[in-house]
Amino acid sequence: MTQHTVASFDADLQTLAGMIGEMGKRAVHSLADATKALLERNVQLAQQVIAADRNIDDLQHLIEEKAVATIAKRQPMAIDLREIISTIRIANDLERVGDLAKNVAKRVIAIGDQPSPVNVASGLGTLSTRVGEQLSAVLGAYRNRDDEGALDVWRADGAIDVLFTSLFRELLTYMMEDPRSIGFCTHLLFCAKNLERVGDHATNIAETAHYVVTGDTLSAERPKADESSAMRSPQS
Repeated sequence: MTQHTVASFDADLQTLAGMIGEMGKRAVHSLADATKALLERNVQLAQQVIAADRNIDDLQHLIEEKAVATIAKRQPMAIDLREIISTIRIANDLERVGDLAKNVAKRVIAIGDQPSPVNVASGLGTLSTRVGEQLSAVLGAYRNRDDEGALDVWRADGAIDVLFTSLFRELLTYMMEDPRSIGFCTHLLFCAKNLERVGDHATNIAETAHYVVTGDTLSAERPKADESSAMRSPQS
């Protein structure tokens, strides 16, 4: 981060960076807790994830207010403006990650103590671990202004799509073989899709980090490999 002659401007940027760091930690924590609640069928933990989402939302609003106030007060240009705009973008992505974790937690409550007709814990756990690693990695890349690290996350999005598509197919197979599993598996499908969407937001953050460091936007098409939209939904 560049140094300025006005120390208070540097302080504003450091404050924003710290708020993004805190919001990122909370989002990663919520994702991990939501997944744990799903795998352990822990309704109490799921309720805690839902309640904690308000804190993530509040941080997003504070970041936006601070960013707008800094722009109005400092009238930054070039790299300084990119720094501030990036915090707004990333805060929006992290807020959505919090919402997605909350959505998984809500599915845990909806499932309740229903007996599980399928066992896809390893697939869901692997998908969640992968997206959690991607999210942590891209937040580190943004913090360190590591363009190559951000691009590594961007390139890896296709691998997450492959994991999701494999899990999607597995769940569809269960549903076709045993119609009694449709309700339960539908909840798991939504959970898997929410986890896959976290990977998309990690990719968004990677694109923002690249923009901050270089001033350029990524023009190449994302390396997507999600084939689920080409398959027939069990309810279609």
